[in-house]
Parts: sequence; structure tokens; C-alpha cells
Amino acid sequence: MNLLTPKLRERLLANGRERDVDHLPVVKFFNPFGAGVWLASELDPDVDILFGLADLGYPELGSFSLEELASIRLPFGMGIERDILFQTDTPVSTWADAARRAGSIRGAERTLCAGRRNDEAYNRHSVDTNDRKA
Repeated sequence: MNLLTPKLRERLLANGRERDVDHLPVVKFFNPFGAGVWLASELDPDVDILFGLADLGYPELGSFSLEELASIRLPFGMGIERDILFQTDTPVSTWADAARRAGSIRGAERTLCAGRRNDEAYNRHSVDTNDRKA
């Protein structure tokens, strides 16, 4: 699998040119066989170095190599994958805080998604209640 589409690459490069901003993660990479999740929010325009949240047993903000991710060979000829369904409206710093509290990016994802579902249910209920009153 191609880890970055041209559209994702351009979004990451645009974020990389805009320094000192708490960007949203653009792409999520993962090891389909075990530990290893990466959320990338920026790409350095001079080299293929991504910035974001990496979790290889302990989540931490930092830089990691796109080339190294692409070169990892796993069982059955597989490699690191891109989560094609990943979307977020949560900044990378919030992901980092949630991942540290949960102990992993995967744990943070469950927490953040559960919170979003609860918010959506509350908003639906509030709209329904207001419609009934009208």
C-alpha cells in the first residue's frame, strides 16, 4: 500500500510550512500485527520526516521517518498500513494527552471516539426535545 496519497502529502506539507500550530493529525499508520501506531500531522518539505504522535509501547510526540515506515516488512509480506477511514477534529496535543492517560493511541482513540458519540447523542436528544416543544 502507498502510505501517502498526493492529497495527504500536500496536507502534511502545508501543515509543515505552518510552524507553531497545534495541527490536526492528517493520517494514521498502524502495524496490523501488533504494537505500532503513528498519527502524522506535518511533513518536512526538505526530507520525508513526519511529525506527530508515535506509539511503540509508550505514546510520545516527535519525528519519524516515512521511508522507515514504508520499509518495515511484516509477516505474510505485509507492511505498515494506513487507516483509510481515519478522520479527526482533535488536535495532536489533545491526542497526546489522551494517549498518555490511556497508555496508548489505541486507548485514546476509544476514549475520544466514545466522548464524540456521547456528544452526538446528547445533541440529537437536545434537538429532539426542542422540536417536541415547538
